[in-house]
Amino acid sequence: MTDDSPKLIRIGQAVMIQHTLFSLPFAASALLLETQGVLPYRKVFLIFLAVFGARNGANALNRLVDHHIDAKNQRTANRHLPAGRLRRIDLWIVTAACLLLLSVSAFLLNPLCFALLPVALAMIGLYSYTKRFTWLCHYFLGATVAIAPMGTLLALNGFFRLDYFFIYAAVALWVAGFDIIYACQDIDFDRSQGLHSVPARFGLHKALVIAALSHLAAWGLLLIWGFSYHVGIWYYLGCGAVALLLIAEHALVLPGRLQHVTTAAYHINEIVSVLFLCFTILEVYIR
Repeated sequence: MTDDSPKLIRIGQAVMIQHTLFSLPFAASALLLETQGVLPYRKVFLIFLAVFGARNGANALNRLVDHHIDAKNQRTANRHLPAGRLRRIDLWIVTAACLLLLSVSAFLLNPLCFALLPVALAMIGLYSYTKRFTWLCHYFLGATVAIAPMGTLLALNGFFRLDYFFIYAAVALWVAGFDIIYACQDIDFDRSQGLHSVPARFGLHKALVIAALSHLAAWGLLLIWGFSYHVGIWYYLGCGAVALLLIAEHALVLPGRLQHVTTAAYHINEIVSVLFLCFTILEVYIR
């Protein structure tokens, strides 16, 4: 299949660069609450580069690892690698460049970030393989994406604090929840290929319940995290808006209606993270 669009456009489409919106707004929210809006601009820049590099390097690597699986799945056979619109070397270059960007940024941030870099790289490298051996793959993906807000907090202060794990767990469960919803459309394919997922293991209806419970837990952790910063009304209004969006998300797919699964799993959650950031900005700068 031919594609006359510029290669950079095709690469951006292949790695779904717009999905940086899943991790970056929560990292920015963590940055704002931790600094109370007094931004260390050098660190802000390096954190942005690290998050951008980690997320897009991870997704480029995922496309490479899943190349042959994607080619077998009718839903994904038109992706850029299986369809021949990009070469593997193109995404290998993107992966290397993005992970180098992450590594240099971590080195420039502080010693703890650099010391923990092998852990982040290991998680980025492993998560694409987890569906080959465990239905907990969605939660491993969530734990990997949640490195963004945790890494932001560690970059600012250079040490761990208990309340950092509230936002880490919240983001991990949030991502796992919508990834479970997205995986519901591949139940039959995953079972036929011996791949593991919550829907393939438990069936459609139980998977949607598990996704809903994951999102409920994530929402509760967001409330607890805000409480640890003694936040005010704007933050909790933001949590209320997130709750309404998550309810709408699950209403689109319950009981087992999958025609709107992409809207539920992706489009709504892109709004969730950005909206949460908007209310965090109001909380920090207006209250």
